[in-house]
Amino acid sequence: MNAVAEIRDLRVEVDGRALVDGVSLRVTAGKVTALVGASGSGKTTTGLALLGEYPAGARVIGEVRLPGGPAGYVPQHPGTALNPARRVGALLRDIARTRVRALPRRERRAAAHQRVLRALSLAQLPDPEAVLRRYPHQLSGGQQQRVVLAQALLLGARLVVADEPTTGQDALTKQRIVDRFAAVARQGIAVVLLSHDLDVVRALADEVLVLRDGRVVESGPVDRLWPAPRRLRTAEPPAADGPAELPAADGPAELPAADGPAELPAADGPAELPAVHGPADRTGLPGAGREVLRVGGLTARHGRTTVLRTSALTLRAGECLAVVGRSGSGKTTLARCLAGLHRGHDGELLLDGAPLPRSLRDRTRAQLAAVQYVFQDARAAFDEHRPVLAQVARTAVRLRGAAEADALAEAVTTVTGLGLTERHVRRRPAQLSGGELQRAALARALLARPRVLICDEITSGLDAVTRRGILDTLAGLLRDRRGLSLVLITHDLGTAAALATRIAVLDGGEVVEEGPARRVLTSPEHPFTVSLLETSTRAT
Repeated sequence: MNAVAEIRDLRVEVDGRALVDGVSLRVTAGKVTALVGASGSGKTTTGLALLGEYPAGARVIGEVRLPGGPAGYVPQHPGTALNPARRVGALLRDIARTRVRALPRRERRAAAHQRVLRALSLAQLPDPEAVLRRYPHQLSGGQQQRVVLAQALLLGARLVVADEPTTGQDALTKQRIVDRFAAVARQGIAVVLLSHDLDVVRALADEVLVLRDGRVVESGPVDRLWPAPRRLRTAEPPAADGPAELPAADGPAELPAADGPAELPAADGPAELPAVHGPADRTGLPGAGREVLRVGGLTARHGRTTVLRTSALTLRAGECLAVVGRSGSGKTTLARCLAGLHRGHDGELLLDGAPLPRSLRDRTRAQLAAVQYVFQDARAAFDEHRPVLAQVARTAVRLRGAAEADALAEAVTTVTGLGLTERHVRRRPAQLSGGELQRAALARALLARPRVLICDEITSGLDAVTRRGILDTLAGLLRDRRGLSLVLITHDLGTAAALATRIAVLDGGEVVEEGPARRVLTSPEHPFTVSLLETSTRAT
């Protein structure tokens, strides 16, 4: 079968350090090739090489060929690929017009619109006419992903590189994503899947390449690798006490049939969840149990559309409140309201009993320091041109008035306490892995000495070992920093169980259940919570 894309002996170096070394792969039409590996293994560098994109200052050796034509890219955080100032319809029609120039002028507009609708249909985006009228920020992450995929299809891409497309998604949404990319492959388009999610790889991929430290350590058809899952353990870095355990498999997964949706492994009952450790044992500490943050009657909007309605939610000193729900349920909107990043809302926000302005522009430096936000996309939250350490230290200078020398020393102490080295954080963001940048983002927020730390899906794009390390770090912060409380935004009850004191479950923009973590996880009262438990996968 003819290759749509081919890489031969690729080596990419930055400042003498190899990001990938000797990688070769061959991608064919209508097939899904998965690149599997831990954070920093070289998956994204290899995938971007297919698009002719490399880190700044990179030295590139080897050959990359795309004889099949143009390639499209669906990034891990699709909102970064969309112009926030233009409606979705304008973005897509601009591309479609380039494809109908050979038609008579009077036919072009209608033909371009039909191409847009076909692309949105193939990307499985329902109610396309409504979506075309919205701006990117008015879409959920899953909707943004489908719009970016539609862009690639409109360009006539014969290859689509999908970078961690299931990041931040619940199990049911993951199944739809598998179905979506399987449908693209059935159109004869090649898919290169970059993922650490082995369930998705098993359900979707034809060929698998396992990367570690920039090298391919195992490759072959998915049905050959899966009966021997120990080979796939090379995708994970060793844990402190031994190799990471990956899900065992009894045989190859059935690939999606042409006439039906792809199936992810079904759950026979509630998933086994880790024990609830949370900070519940902190009640004896001074100030523990005191109300820090209160939300009352919050209603949030995107334009004229109401996307979130909540009754009272309370965060107490030393607690972790986990906000759980599927993609598009309103979790991030709630978090952004708390942080002052979403102004379109009404209701009551109280910090230590005092009103908290809706917009961060109206908050004092003390209020800004008190409520800190750690974003899902840590890379986009850093200035790519400045060393990471300088950006971490800047928080103490800007929000606490610290002297620059003192802030820098505190930044070094904080990042090393989170498992990074000073050598790492003196680099620019492009030279750090996703897990390293998440720890740096945590350090930057901590230098504000916040009362409330909001973590928005910060483990969802990481491999199992790195994810476990971040969760352990958060647990340690709650244990050691008496003045800190945590709002954890997650789609996964397994992740919530590792930290939460209380859990609030969102569905369709409303809190359908809220209560102590142990009670919600063991005796859920709302049918939606029950369904989440039945489809939840273990986070660690």
